[in-house]
Amino acid sequence: METKGAETHSAQVEMMLPGWMSRHREQDDISPPTPPARLPRVTRLMALAIKFQDMVSRGEVRDYADLARLGYVTRARITQIMNLLNLAPNIQEEILSCQRDSPGIQERQLRSVSSQVLWREQRRIWRTINPPRSLSTSAKASETHSE
Repeated sequence: METKGAETHSAQVEMMLPGWMSRHREQDDISPPTPPARLPRVTRLMALAIKFQDMVSRGEVRDYADLARLGYVTRARITQIMNLLNLAPNIQEEILSCQRDSPGIQERQLRSVSSQVLWREQRRIWRTINPPRSLSTSAKASETHSE
């Protein structure tokens, strides 16, 4: 069935229920929100290791094997993450204070650092993979000889 001269009309209706506040919709100025910058992966892993150790210490989980089961990862992976806690405190602090979206250090690089028992040796290796950026060459040289 065909109708000639049929008109179509549309209207926008806004209903207000008792106790609800009206929303102002500004359709002209809608722009997608910018996503927040992400922390580097190694920073998130360092924080995760600290959180996991806290969970074990408080008795929320029995051991690292429980963490692996809960996280659906292998025990070896949990061990890799937890080994970040073997890093010298100042290295952990630098990792936790990494700038957002900075390329930074890869976790794999840190494994050789955390495998060292002596913090002095860890710091030496750390400086080779993460040299200080704000120091001049002469300051770097004097810093190296000060330890």
